[in-house]
Amino acid sequence: MMISMIILLTNILFFLLQNLIPKFTWFLILYPPLLLQEPWRIITHMFIHADFSHLFFNMLFLIFFAPTLEREVGGMKFLGIYLSSGILGGVAQSLVSSSPSLGASGALYGVFGALAILNPRMKVMIFPLLIPVPISAAVVLFAFLDFILMGSGDAIAHGAHLSGLLAGVIWGFYLSRRRRVIFNGFENF
Repeated sequence: MMISMIILLTNILFFLLQNLIPKFTWFLILYPPLLLQEPWRIITHMFIHADFSHLFFNMLFLIFFAPTLEREVGGMKFLGIYLSSGILGGVAQSLVSSSPSLGASGALYGVFGALAILNPRMKVMIFPLLIPVPISAAVVLFAFLDFILMGSGDAIAHGAHLSGLLAGVIWGFYLSRRRRVIFNGFENF
């Protein structure tokens, strides 16, 4: 089974547990004042969601993009991108806000960013536009919107989005550079 599908199932399982077990969410949510005493929260916050629509749209995004990236880079590198993007997103969000935060979007923005670097001409659909646009343009648009909405008080972790995206872009450049080195190495052999 692909790691991206295990992540999907884990998110669904955690959402069910959130609705069945009192205080399950509170035990896993990213709450900056508790982070040093309870460091697991920097990872667990990526697997819990505020409500069904939060889970649904994050998992829809996961289904559309994660398997493509995982096939392209392999399961372990995909997991590295996903987790490090989510962790960096959580750390950044904790630095700009002491409010609790949760959700997979920092990790998913990392997936989006890595794909945009590794496959910049890949076409994606952006709602409400119903025309395909290059993923690189979509990433720039999403980053711009998150940047201008930071500090708007809309209860969205824009800092996590932008930092997760940055982690994914860095991974993308690292992996694309590595591919060129390997390819050129064989070419010169």
